[in-house]
Amino acid sequence: MSKAAQTAINALTEGGGIFRLAPTWVPRSFLQPGRRLKLHPDDYYALGKDRGGIDERWFGSTTPAANEGAPPDEGLSYCVFQGERFTLKEAIEELKGDVIGEEIWNKYGKWPVYSKFFDNMGPIPHHMHQSAEQAKLVGQEGKPESYYFPPQMNAIGNNFPYTFMGLEPGTTKDDIVKCLERWNDGDNGIIDFSKAYRLKPGTGWLIPPCVLHAPGSLVTYEPQWGSDVFAMYQSLVEGRDVPWSLLVKDFPEDKHQDLEYIVDALDWDGNVDPNFKDNHYLEPVISEGGESEGWVDKWIVYGKVGGEQLFTAKELTLQPGANCTIKDGGAYGWITVQGSGRIGNLKLQTPAMIRFGAMTEDEVFVTAKAAKDGVKFENTGTEPLVGLRYFGPGAQPDAPEMGAYKD
Repeated sequence: MSKAAQTAINALTEGGGIFRLAPTWVPRSFLQPGRRLKLHPDDYYALGKDRGGIDERWFGSTTPAANEGAPPDEGLSYCVFQGERFTLKEAIEELKGDVIGEEIWNKYGKWPVYSKFFDNMGPIPHHMHQSAEQAKLVGQEGKPESYYFPPQMNAIGNNFPYTFMGLEPGTTKDDIVKCLERWNDGDNGIIDFSKAYRLKPGTGWLIPPCVLHAPGSLVTYEPQWGSDVFAMYQSLVEGRDVPWSLLVKDFPEDKHQDLEYIVDALDWDGNVDPNFKDNHYLEPVISEGGESEGWVDKWIVYGKVGGEQLFTAKELTLQPGANCTIKDGGAYGWITVQGSGRIGNLKLQTPAMIRFGAMTEDEVFVTAKAAKDGVKFENTGTEPLVGLRYFGPGAQPDAPEMGAYKD
């Protein structure tokens, strides 16, 4: 048995089937940090101005960040146990289904999803994420994703708390080809063909591959497929240049100047859907508990992409002094967003400020067996204990369907 495997087993034994994770920070060179991730003000450019400001924190990730100049472990979550550090990816490769469940291991051979906070001062360019078939052409995987806007992280909305999504019905492919032809003229005008939705804390969206979206400036919790592919179709955002390379980086090289190919890559019916909001908008749905019990567990991400449940997420809230035991259908990554308490044998504490490279007590990864057996949560503080947790594919067959919040 390797040292990494033995250390992982020891960590799970002491943690009762739960890994303690260190914060995973990711910069983006083409975006401006929103400064709400609780990093110390001096640390948002800790990786250097050339790498860009830190505007993302990734959770339970075995997916490397596709950033130019990044070290190979950027984006990977690290487990920490008695001074030892090893990646969650290594632990899963060694212990396989004992960590993520036999179903997911046998089908994917890895943890195929992750989640993040992204936090920007302004909007992101109108972009899409390639489908599995498209991404495979460049040796990558496609990326459906979802959004939830945690109230605890959004006391301020920053510059543009709205998101353009899809394209207005009646938009033609030729309209978008002409936008791409105007790339070097400044603003190529693509959002003239889209609609912005006001972002509301405590709600979310489910976004399939190949659907255009320009996320706004709320801090967003984003369960998604384990990939970092994208294509940005907007040439200028808030006066910030978007290079052509960010449009074509995940298309085959011989298609980098083929405008019709790039436009055909969009899911046209999905983008011009006249019922876009009805088919993508999420509001929480109670799963268990209630006010009288002192705790409530809510679905915050649910629904299917292409007829398949690829990821789901919940928000658990416990009032001071409350405790509960929750059974879930599979492994999950957890991040604490308010309060203090315990998850199983481990302490939870929401930090007020984090230095880059420092350890925290707000993030864990719960193995499939521990989740299915039931994990005890306890609020030991004087304010609500609130945490977000996301699950892998097929883990929650009883999750609601899209539109369930209306029932």
